[in-house]
Amino acid sequence: MAISPWRCICGAQHSLSKDRGAPAPSPLGRRSKYSGQSVRAMPMRLLTVGKKRSRGTQLLVEEYKEKLGYYCNFEDTLIRSNPKLTSDVKVQVEAEDAAMIQQLKPDDFVVVLDENGKDVISEQIADLIGDAGNTGSSRLTFCIGGPYGLGVQVRKRADATIRLSSLVLNHQVALVVLMEQLYRAWTIIKGQKYHH
Repeated sequence: MAISPWRCICGAQHSLSKDRGAPAPSPLGRRSKYSGQSVRAMPMRLLTVGKKRSRGTQLLVEEYKEKLGYYCNFEDTLIRSNPKLTSDVKVQVEAEDAAMIQQLKPDDFVVVLDENGKDVISEQIADLIGDAGNTGSSRLTFCIGGPYGLGVQVRKRADATIRLSSLVLNHQVALVVLMEQLYRAWTIIKGQKYHH
């Protein structure tokens, strides 16, 4: 598997740098390098830790899953938060981490959402999708942790670490924002009108 440029741009080892709040400049301005090009439609998977989603959130997730289905196979997996039913936050995060890492295949391209990740613009998410398709990975997997974040194993396994906003987002809000941005990224790649 080829080394992804996202390890250098968004990898966990660089996510705490001083310039983490500024999006990396796109080489073509605000245009994806994959706009109008053929991009491998590798399957996408979303792994989230949490309790049952609100009805409104689930409706929006289903709507974007349907829209994404025009571009790629998309799977949504919800991992139960606090599987050991403990009041110890460290034990809770470790148990969620173990449950999430079991869901990952060795050849997945893994993107974690983290408040300390690299800020990205919509065009860079399009680039990430295109870049992941060129790595030889079999699936692009996005991971959103539970209320106390992601564990050490998943963070180390990440091929890219991004954040959707400099604001701390509620888990369900982050989920909806990510789904919308994945759909927007595909419209950018395909040169469709949704983005502008």
